[in-house]
Formats: sequence, structure tokens, C-alpha cells
Amino acid sequence: MRLRTHDVTLIGERVTLRPLTEGDWDLLLAWNGDRELLYFLEGDDDVAYDLAQVQQIYRGVSMHAFCFVASVGRIPIGECWMQEMNLARISRGYPRMDCRRIDLMIGERGHRRRDLGTEMIRLLTSFAFERTRADTVFGCDIADFNIASLRAFQKAGFAATAKIEQPPGRKARFCWDLMIERNRG
Repeated sequence: MRLRTHDVTLIGERVTLRPLTEGDWDLLLAWNGDRELLYFLEGDDDVAYDLAQVQQIYRGVSMHAFCFVASVGRIPIGECWMQEMNLARISRGYPRMDCRRIDLMIGERGHRRRDLGTEMIRLLTSFAFERTRADTVFGCDIADFNIASLRAFQKAGFAATAKIEQPPGRKARFCWDLMIERNRG
């Protein structure tokens, strides 16, 4: 299986989102091998992925998502995607609605905590509402210790819809689902 590609480029004030390609494996492998970053992204399992695992993840996601590389100028800083909702708990809670979700990472350490994630979320949210006609967009399973991600979604206008308790012994005590609706976007 290869990446499902697209021809969408989203341009913000500081961030440009270009289509993820088969030529991006070195970037993705480096970012998915950064243990500091994985601590915030992967819940209890923050083990670095090898190339085959990275390819399996992104190729699988791309079947139901628009996947992008985020750049500032010509410097790739991270990745993101906007995909069809894949969580049953959300689909059940919003029947007959086109629900999407956003996932992102800023892989380059020097570009974290500069509100670039918020800009990426805003670009993807506008794309979801204007081009795919989604009814709602979610940020899902944001761990309580991932304050930067939680704040980025809130700054982009998302509001918490669920606080999900995690089993004892997990790294997170709870996770958040956040949502924005088209008529409020």
C-alpha cells in the first residue's frame, strides 16, 4: 500500500501545509523517533517507531485523511491530518453528522510553543468546513499532561465535550475530546 495523495496546499500567515508524500519518510521517521515528543503523543507507549511502522501508520491514515507536512518558510516543522471520524464513541454521539478529527505534531523542537499548532488547527478546521463541508471537527484523546495541545485547540475555538477518565496506572489520569461546529467556526 502507498500513501493516498491529494493536491491541496493550505497557506496561513506563518505556516504552509503541503501534501505528505512518499518522499517524506526521513522526516516522519525522525519525528516519530523523538522520545520527548512521543511522550506527549503516544499515551503509555512512547517507544520510537521504525520505518516499516511509520509507513504503516501514515499509509493507513491517508486512506481516510488529508495528510500534510507543515512548513515555516522552506523548513518542514511537523505533520498533521484531517480525517473522517474513526472513534465510535463520537460517531454514536453525533449521528447523521459529518464529523472529522484533526491530529498534529510539531516535530522540530525549535518550533514548539510558538502558536504554530494553533495556526495548523485553524487551517485544517477551515479546510474541513469550507471544502469538505464537515459539520463538526474534533481534537480527540488529548491527555491531561499535554497542556500545549489542549491550549492550541482552545485558542483555535474548540471547546471540551468530554473528559474521559483513564484506568489507574496509566500515564494520563484523563483525556479530553474537544470540538468546534461549522456554524461557530
